Amino acid sequence: MNSFFEHINKYHCLSEKAKEALEGQLSKVELPKNALLVQEHKVCNYLYFLESGCLRGFYNLDGKEVTYWFGFENSFVTSFYSFASRKPSFENIQLLEDCTLWAVSYQALQNLYDQYADIERLGRIVHEKYYIILEERFVANHFKDAKERYENLIECSPHILQRAPLGHIASYLGISQETLSRIRGKI
Repeated sequence: MNSFFEHINKYHCLSEKAKEALEGQLSKVELPKNALLVQEHKVCNYLYFLESGCLRGFYNLDGKEVTYWFGFENSFVTSFYSFASRKPSFENIQLLEDCTLWAVSYQALQNLYDQYADIERLGRIVHEKYYIILEERFVANHFKDAKERYENLIECSPHILQRAPLGHIASYLGISQETLSRIRGKI
């Protein structure tokens, strides 16, 4: 749990009382590779902090799995749409490695927001960071060609290439695995 508080201190320092209250609401979750953390058509009731491991967010489109994000150590993961709206998720979150996470329920987090302004501020900052990542991803996917997207991946997130299967990486880049192989062969 120390890595959790070290990480959130990068966003916003919590008072000791708020830290203790938050710690009291966190549950450790250990799941094996390939487990589904979140399933489409179900409401996501937890916000997770990924302490160790790797996972991906994907949705099903015409019988194909489309990967659109990866999560690694020291990141918050959830189906933000489902978690915030309280509606069924469009996405699945699958573990690509054995993972250790810390979970806080939606209701517990809302109660903490009501009681501690610094926890509410932390939540706002986490959501802002998430939105920035989404917008950067949107721009990369809509205004860059496949080679540029791959080069950007190499430059900004080379760890993805070491930890995720090529099929998931190709899907993430919006290209076929064959196209990814051709691009890799030219670089």
